[in-house]
Amino acid sequence: MAPVQLVTEDGLRVDDQELAPLVADIDTRRLLDLYEDLVVVRRIDSEATALQRQGELGLWAPLLGQEAAQVGSARALAEDDFVFASYREHGVAYCRGVDPTHMLRFWRGSTHSGWDPLQYRMTTPAIIVGCQALHATGYAMGAQLEGAAAATITYFGDGATSQGDISEAFGFAASFQAAVVFFCQNNQWAISEPVSLQTKVTIAERGRGFGIPSVRVDGNDVLAVLAATRAALAGAREGNGPMLIEAVTYRMGPHTTSDDPTRYRNSALDEEWKLKDPLDRIKKLLEREGVLDDTYLARVQAQADATAAELRRGCLETVEPTAMSLFDHVYADPHPLVDDERRQFETYLASFEGPTR
Repeated sequence: MAPVQLVTEDGLRVDDQELAPLVADIDTRRLLDLYEDLVVVRRIDSEATALQRQGELGLWAPLLGQEAAQVGSARALAEDDFVFASYREHGVAYCRGVDPTHMLRFWRGSTHSGWDPLQYRMTTPAIIVGCQALHATGYAMGAQLEGAAAATITYFGDGATSQGDISEAFGFAASFQAAVVFFCQNNQWAISEPVSLQTKVTIAERGRGFGIPSVRVDGNDVLAVLAATRAALAGAREGNGPMLIEAVTYRMGPHTTSDDPTRYRNSALDEEWKLKDPLDRIKKLLEREGVLDDTYLARVQAQADATAAELRRGCLETVEPTAMSLFDHVYADPHPLVDDERRQFETYLASFEGPTR
């Protein structure tokens, strides 16, 4: 089944009877705001990638090509909803209000985390593939027992669906009707393995196998993603249980900056997906509607460049951690095990100092 669209690659509107009414409130001004989000998020990603290439970050997980999947879903969230992220949701973090400079702390090795999850209602990067789906399901079940009306959403890639954690999360969520939205960014590649090796049916169909209602949308169409996520979140809040969204998109760059996609991916496939670029699509739509002008485009670019400059400044001005800061903030309160490990590490470091004269 082809993914549902509301905007074609050429910027033409699609009048889908189910999804279109869910974004009827997105007028010209809000569409322009979404386009700005897309541009700024791409600029954050390109600047962070450059910082890693220049040795300022240990690693970075680029999101190039996946901006619409992240912005569209994030802008559907209510303030009280909670996000359980993987390691690539920089666009979601931006939309949740996270300071872009804080996104780099984890990748620079400056802190264990990067921001306060409770402040932004969003977890920091989860490196263990698929674990966040279990965390989200457990959180949603707990919130449900407390009578909370907020929904939970968790993000993962197509490769993560081969992990047992995802299947277990699906099983628990379906059995207990947890108010969780599973958002799969199917970017076609689990590092070097294509999605065709991960599953012989669509990922949406795999969700239905667990009894979870599922929808397959064009992940490069910000309006379709926004509409589908709004519907899923509303259902979760109303007590209808979980839902799976498969956003069909494409990772234009490497899996992380330690990866070389040219070793396993045909460049012709990249060229094919460039024609489906999420930013170009909305720009074409706005051009068709006659609302783009040079002043607006210059303002958006200036905003993106200013954000990138602040990102770079914040990265370069980061106070590097000391070796002993590794033990800070492991627990909220003092813990004897951590205290013992701290003393052992101090002794270990002292062994390199040598005898004094």
